[in-house]
Amino acid sequence: MEIVFDIETVGCDIKELSESQQEFILRYAEKETDEAIREQKQEEAIRLLSLYPLTAKVVTIGMLNTETEKSLILFEGSEEEWENEEKSIHYKSTNETEMLRLFWEYVKKAKRIITFNGRQFDVPFLMTRSAMLKIKPTVNFLKNRYDISRHIDLLEMFTYHGLVKKFNLDFYCRAFGIESPKADGITGMDVKQLYNAGLTKDIAVYCGNDIKATYELYMFWNEYLNI
Repeated sequence: MEIVFDIETVGCDIKELSESQQEFILRYAEKETDEAIREQKQEEAIRLLSLYPLTAKVVTIGMLNTETEKSLILFEGSEEEWENEEKSIHYKSTNETEMLRLFWEYVKKAKRIITFNGRQFDVPFLMTRSAMLKIKPTVNFLKNRYDISRHIDLLEMFTYHGLVKKFNLDFYCRAFGIESPKADGITGMDVKQLYNAGLTKDIAVYCGNDIKATYELYMFWNEYLNI
């Protein structure tokens, strides 16, 4: 069994950080003498809080079993559960701690995980965030960058481990004739806004589209480029 997975994260309010932490995050922006540029850099620094496990939390984890082609989407919420039978997706709401616990239980049974940019983002984010919540990861999928026996990062595969330019998932999908997860108009940039509006179900659906596209991209790579 292989598991394709993806996560969605949301940054904290910068005011929740200590004064020294805020200074660290905004240090480069504060050096700008031009007010307009300074404000722009401040906004950018705050937006990027969603990318760091020390300043963000996991709000959705999507997993697809390559044997059954069924997906499980865990998302932040209160006792909501439903099935999309047409797409073979099961949605279940829970809290971040339970999401992480369940994730590590599932992946320890997998022969391999498949991600898109998982080596640089998803896996280290989950490992650090889990440690912060006193959950010990069950597997280390970052041991050897060039060993794909336990972890295939498709971004690494399509860039030949950094030899050529990186593109995003949407770009690769459109280039190889795969339906893009961005086709519905939602992108990763919209997650924080959706979360603040209480639309966690929309984030869950978006994550489901992401893992489906990642799986189809994996199938393409496996057929034509896994040499």
